[in-house]
Amino acid sequence: MTSTTRLTVAQALVRFLSAQYTERDGVRRRLIGATWGIFGHGNVAGLGQALLEYEDDMPYHQGRNEQSMVHAAVGYARQSNRLSAHAVTTSIGPGATNLVTGAALATINHLPVLLLPGDTFATRAADPVLQQLEVPYAGDVSVNDCLRPVSKYFDRVTRPEALIPAALNAMRVLADPVETGAVTLALPQDVQAEAHDWPDEFFAERTWYVRRPAADPAELAEAVRAVRAAKRPLIIAGGGVHHSRAEAALAEFAAATGIPVASTQAGKGSLNHDHPQDVGGIGHTGTATADELARLADLVIGIGTRYTDFTTASGTLFERPGVRFLNLNIAAYDGHKLAGQPLIADARSGLAALAEELGPDGYRVAPSYIAEYREDKERWEQRVDACYEAEEPDVRPTQPQVLGALDEIVDESDILINAAGSLPGDLHKLWRTRSFDQYHVEYGYSCMGYEIPAAIGVKLAAPDRQVWALVGDGTYLMMPTEIVTAVQEGIAIKVLLIQNHGYASIGGLSESVGAERFGTAYRYQSDDGSYTGAPLPVDLAANAASLGMRVLRAKTVSDLREALAVARAADTPTCVYVETETADTVSGAPPAQAWWDVPVAATATRSSAVKARELYERHVSTRRRHL
Repeated sequence: MTSTTRLTVAQALVRFLSAQYTERDGVRRRLIGATWGIFGHGNVAGLGQALLEYEDDMPYHQGRNEQSMVHAAVGYARQSNRLSAHAVTTSIGPGATNLVTGAALATINHLPVLLLPGDTFATRAADPVLQQLEVPYAGDVSVNDCLRPVSKYFDRVTRPEALIPAALNAMRVLADPVETGAVTLALPQDVQAEAHDWPDEFFAERTWYVRRPAADPAELAEAVRAVRAAKRPLIIAGGGVHHSRAEAALAEFAAATGIPVASTQAGKGSLNHDHPQDVGGIGHTGTATADELARLADLVIGIGTRYTDFTTASGTLFERPGVRFLNLNIAAYDGHKLAGQPLIADARSGLAALAEELGPDGYRVAPSYIAEYREDKERWEQRVDACYEAEEPDVRPTQPQVLGALDEIVDESDILINAAGSLPGDLHKLWRTRSFDQYHVEYGYSCMGYEIPAAIGVKLAAPDRQVWALVGDGTYLMMPTEIVTAVQEGIAIKVLLIQNHGYASIGGLSESVGAERFGTAYRYQSDDGSYTGAPLPVDLAANAASLGMRVLRAKTVSDLREALAVARAADTPTCVYVETETADTVSGAPPAQAWWDVPVAATATRSSAVKARELYERHVSTRRRHL
């Protein structure tokens, strides 16, 4: 007879989660490393009690905002190379719906997170319960259904015995390198607290092996033919290179063939900045070197990339007639993009197979091609130097000079986190990555407020590393509350807070599309009602200090260099605050080297919009469908 243990549904779930592991390449890790939680009536007596019951088995982190808890979990998962994840529990109601943004970010970026929101009574004993969404035509709908389109797996556990298949399916998806993302198990509050006799096998340790699928021989043969026929190939390294830990394989392949490597935001750092084949970021926020190579490439080899509009310059970047695409990707959906030749495989195993089939002397680009892109790269590096250089150290820095000051004090162990504003563009163009995981820019969803909670998650996964959250004032005001969590748990993240009095990035975009920076500056209203008065007298440094963080104010480039050095050496959460240029001033970085499609009003009376539309139509005319 099968032995059983009587537990509540919540207790059984926590016991189950604590016994799940992943394994890849012989390395075994706990799949759910910890649980974040904010408790309300929908989960306090269920998961709240269960986490207390098994606090020795399941670490717990107290969050301040449900969305930011997901961001912290995502930061942890990315730094853990998707082999370990965190769970997040909330009550039903606002706590549950606050998960949606974080879930979308996780799923879009293919990063695992387990969401455990409470739900309304399955028995309908209390109906409507506090915070219940009443849907007259469907009694089984709750606000948690908002999570369905942003989850890779969703289930509502309305009976205790339904937990077993739901939990197993949740782990399957979390550990799947193709399907992973946000996984939601909605847990009615009455069911959470209900007792059931569970088979003890449910709590036995279980290992989920993370696959490295090999390339199909026919696809591999076609890929080899495509590479051998190419005269001007270009590799685009995406986030899949990092997820596969294929950086070394890519470096060897690029060195052997001489093929230059450009990177997406997610793929930056696939090669160190000083690797001979690294040519920097690609696309709208890319370098002039990479974008010119893309325009003239006859074969584009995409490795682990989704080919977003920023990468392809909204379909205008790859100009050469007859250009072809070879897409090495673990996901067939992405492997077939741009009508490309798919090579469906794990990035590392696929690169190894491609290198083996080409042979040690089988393919190398012409020396003239190598000389061309190396000379172009050297010219770009000179532009970076000019952006970083501060000729007058006793004046307020530009944003690139802020990055230059940070560049002076970090080494390969530091990790930089960013997600939104003008910083992603400047970082993609200018930052010189020193290690494969130094550059952590979330640009799949580009979610304001991501940086500080994500830094906490990264620091939990890499406690011996220096972790920097780079945030502008607009992003900071969205979600600073997890500073309290960092202070509470002694998580020594470093926040570089850049004040430019508004949404500087969108302000520049607004101007380019004829919207005249409307509604993008943090300023008082003028007599005409427009927000064009003096900058608001907000003190974000004081705000950070009020949340318990040590704050260092920097007024000049010299101050900034000193403050960054002090912050890096600190063993407590520390913020460096610096004011740069105002929101209606350019950052000082090189302009975009490729287009990005943001539609412009087709009809308008204001001259700015009319001129912007004329320019827009010229760019749109260059877009092409690759077939």
